[in-house]
Amino acid sequence: MTLGSTVPFNRVLAAGEEIRYLQAAVEGGHVSGAGPYTSRCEQALNEITGSEQTLLTTSCTHALEMACHLLDLGPGDEVVVPSFTFVSTAAAVAMRGAVPVFADIRDDTLGLDERLLDRAWSERTKAIILVHYAGVGCEMEEISQWASDRGIDLVEDNAHGLFGSYRARPLGSFGALSTLSFHETKNLSCGEGGALQINRADLVDRAEVLREKGTDRSAFLRGRVDKYRWIDLGSSWLPSDMLAAFLWAQIERRTVLQAQRQAIWAAYAHRLAPWLKERGFRTLEPPADRRHPAHLFWIMAPSPRERDRLLQHLRSLGVQAVFHYVPLHSSPAGRRLGRSPGSLDVTERVSASLLRLPLWAGMTEAMIDQVVSAVLAFR
Repeated sequence: MTLGSTVPFNRVLAAGEEIRYLQAAVEGGHVSGAGPYTSRCEQALNEITGSEQTLLTTSCTHALEMACHLLDLGPGDEVVVPSFTFVSTAAAVAMRGAVPVFADIRDDTLGLDERLLDRAWSERTKAIILVHYAGVGCEMEEISQWASDRGIDLVEDNAHGLFGSYRARPLGSFGALSTLSFHETKNLSCGEGGALQINRADLVDRAEVLREKGTDRSAFLRGRVDKYRWIDLGSSWLPSDMLAAFLWAQIERRTVLQAQRQAIWAAYAHRLAPWLKERGFRTLEPPADRRHPAHLFWIMAPSPRERDRLLQHLRSLGVQAVFHYVPLHSSPAGRRLGRSPGSLDVTERVSASLLRLPLWAGMTEAMIDQVVSAVLAFR
């Protein structure tokens, strides 16, 4: 086939009033955090997910760090996390002096395998942080019950899952805490950004203190105290209102952005289905009781060698396909700071065999055709 122009793996589409709102934030004089655009975003995200409170943060990483701080994790505590995830899921635990315990994932949804949780549990287990990979919900009823029976906290790393649902309930609404990402690779973006979503009313006030450098400044601005003081540990996790202005424009256009992503995902699934079956590759087949947000489109090769060959082939034809996570339990920091309760066979196989195709709102039909044609040309 003829090499076309390069199809990037990701690009942020300015779909509405992003530039105008940025200018308005600057002209309005409130460019630091907790401004009018921050408030709009937080309220909208509460309504989308049903959370008690949403606090914008400078990244999903910082939201995870806030979550671990709120749960008072410390030395001697353990937290069950999937090994197949971005480093921040485990690093936030380790930064508190607690131990991330790496658990395996399911072969179908690529989410935490609820059937193996007992292997990872100990008397020191204080929490679970799960990841809804590709925005496909984990087995939330089983995991929620398992955590409740043992009196441990549940946190959802929902970086992939905004607009996804499990049995008609929004992802991010199950755990005591949930985190979101607005990185440039996510469905909604402000370049870098995130949010901590709080589903327990007793955690809201302290979460605001942590985000305001450990002070009760938020209460002061609402007139609840006559001056603000340093009352807890915390950090500067509050994003500029300029970032919130960009994000607000994305939230306003979420229906359009999501429709485009869903259409691209469906086009890949339909047009590649015969080839995938014939060649022994596979992709996600979402469970009937789950709605995914078309966050990413993955392909699983029958072997690591075939995955690497396909990646090289696609790149040679101008398609920037990429692999995903290296297992955390086998990484230098993971071996030093965490532990594994046995082999994690599915994680290792998936990591070595999975690749992701370009998928972003704004892709043209010509780009989609180029990606599909490149995959079909692989022999």
